[in-house]
Amino acid sequence: MGVFDTIQARKNTRSVKWDGLKSVFQTKDVLPMWVADMDFKSPQAVNEALMKRVEHGIYGYTMIDHDVKNSIVNWIKRRHHWQIQRDWLTFSPSVITSLHIAIQALTEPNDKVLIQTPVYTPFFNVLKQHNREMVKNPLVLQNNYYKIDFEDFEDKLKQGVKAFILCSPHNPVGRVWTRDELEEIARLCLKYDVIILTDEIHGDLVYPNHHHIPFASLSNEIAEQTITFMSPSKTFNLAGLQASYMIVKNQTKHKKLTEHLKKQGLNTLNTMGNTALEAAYNHGESWLDELISVLHDHRNYVTEMLESRTKELKVINSEGTYLIWINCSGLKMDSPSLRKFMIEKAKVGLNPGMNYGKEGSQFMRMNIACPRAILEEGVNRIITAVNER
Repeated sequence: MGVFDTIQARKNTRSVKWDGLKSVFQTKDVLPMWVADMDFKSPQAVNEALMKRVEHGIYGYTMIDHDVKNSIVNWIKRRHHWQIQRDWLTFSPSVITSLHIAIQALTEPNDKVLIQTPVYTPFFNVLKQHNREMVKNPLVLQNNYYKIDFEDFEDKLKQGVKAFILCSPHNPVGRVWTRDELEEIARLCLKYDVIILTDEIHGDLVYPNHHHIPFASLSNEIAEQTITFMSPSKTFNLAGLQASYMIVKNQTKHKKLTEHLKKQGLNTLNTMGNTALEAAYNHGESWLDELISVLHDHRNYVTEMLESRTKELKVINSEGTYLIWINCSGLKMDSPSLRKFMIEKAKVGLNPGMNYGKEGSQFMRMNIACPRAILEEGVNRIITAVNER
C-alpha cells in the first residue's frame, strides 16, 4: 500500500484532530473529518531530514539562512511562476500569527477591515481581538458556484475600508480565483488605497484545470500594496512544526511587520520547522503531485456518492484545498440541529458551516485528506444517517 492508502495510527499522539474529539464533539464516538490537517505521512525526504537533524542531537538557536530562503524562492517560481526576492521574506510560527501581526502593524483600532463570508473562522477572531471593525462582502452562491459581488465589494470599500483579507484559494468554499477576478479586486483596492492581506496557505493544493495565481504577482503596483501569507504546513502536513512566512515587497511595510514580530519574540522558526520547510520545498514536489491526484479522486468520489445516494445533500464543486463544503439545506435543519445530527446519527466529526459566518448555517465542512477507507466509511455513515432519518 502507498503512503496515501495506509491508515496511520494517530490516536494518543496528542493530535488535535483525533485526541481532541471529546472537547469538540462531546463524544469520542465520531470519525474525525474536521480540522485541516491530513492523515497522511509527510514526504519521506522531510522525515529523513528531521531524523538526520535529531541524530545530531543539539538543538541550539537556529538561523534562517540563504539556503532556506532560496528553497522558498525557487518553490514559488517553479510552482507559481512568481519571482520573489529573499529580502521580501519574513518569518513567523503560523499564518494566523502573521495575520495578527499584520493587523496590528498596518491598521489601527476601529479601522474597517473587509472579509468575504463564509470564510475561515480565525479571520473573525483576529478582527475582534484587535478591535477592528468587521465589514462583510458575502460571497454569492449561484448554480452551486460561489462568486464575488463586486458591486457590493466596491460599495464596502467606499466606506473607508483600510484593509481586505483575501482567502485564496478560499476556505471553506474551495474557489480558486481566476485572473479576471483577482485583477478586479486589485483594481478596486488600488482605487481606494486598501491594503491586501492575502492568505494563500492552500495555494499549492489546486485541482487540474485550475491555477493558483499569487495576488501580489499581478503587478509591481499591487505587490507594493499586498502582504502574502504562505506556509508548507497544509501542503506537506507540517502544521505542528510551526513554520510560515510573509512575502512583503514594500520595504516600509516589511520593516513595520518585522519590528512587530520582534516585539512579540516571534521573528524566527524553530529548528525542526526550519529543517522541514527546506526539505519539503526542495524534495517534496513529486509527493505533492501524487497527493493532488488522490485528493482530486476523493473530491469526485464524495460528490458522486452524496449526490447520487441522497436527495438532500449537494456538494459545492471545490477547485482547490482538501476541504469539501456540503450544502445540507435539503435536510431542513437549523445549524445546531444539523451539527447534532452529524455527531449523533452519522457519527462523523465535521466542521459546522455556521463557524464560517451566518452564510454557512446550512453547510458542513468535510476534510477529505485521509486514506480512501476512512473517506468511504465517513461518506457511507452520512448517507445511511440521511436515508434513515
